[in-house]
Amino acid sequence: MSIRVIVADDQEITRTGLRMILDAQPGIEVVGEAADGRRAVELARRLRPDVCLFDIRMPGLDGIEATRSLAGPAVEDPLAVVVITTFDLDEYVYAALRAGARGFLLKDAGPDLLAQAIRAAANGDALIAPSVTARLLDAFAGAGRASPAAQPVEALTDREEEILLTVARGRTNNEIATELHISLSTVKSHIASLMTKLGVRNRVEIAMWAYETNRVRN
Repeated sequence: MSIRVIVADDQEITRTGLRMILDAQPGIEVVGEAADGRRAVELARRLRPDVCLFDIRMPGLDGIEATRSLAGPAVEDPLAVVVITTFDLDEYVYAALRAGARGFLLKDAGPDLLAQAIRAAANGDALIAPSVTARLLDAFAGAGRASPAAQPVEALTDREEEILLTVARGRTNNEIATELHISLSTVKSHIASLMTKLGVRNRVEIAMWAYETNRVRN
């Protein structure tokens, strides 16, 4: 089964380029395009793609609000959204992740990283452009919340603390398994436990919680 993707960007040449890149990747198929955020949300709700690839700056409804509409905290059955932009601005990245995005890329990321981000989002993982990950999360660790980060409903085990740090540093499940010398199924089990204890929905939120509680330092 191919990963079904919709692409939203207000520039036709960009949409065409993204479609060509993604359609050339094995196991990925672009099933729809939109030139503005409102159309993107409508299309996503109708087609229910595996991943939505949204530009930040779009007319009508920007990529952050479109993401919140499809993947935000109030959405019962959220879609996977990857945000892509020309602008390497921390506030954009943080806002996108807060809105529920599972990935954030710059438009110069290249075909391989773009495909990795789409596959990661489809699999429930997350990929953030390496150039912005640590800088962004660290910069907003103290300023991102009006109130302190919620404490876990149950204390984290030592192993869960280890997993937490690797997730916060952007490691994939396979990389975590190799780094900690444990099985892939064990990694998945620990991540599921972390999400339950922290009251979060995905690994991006796990990473942000780690930074907000000062567990990760550059």
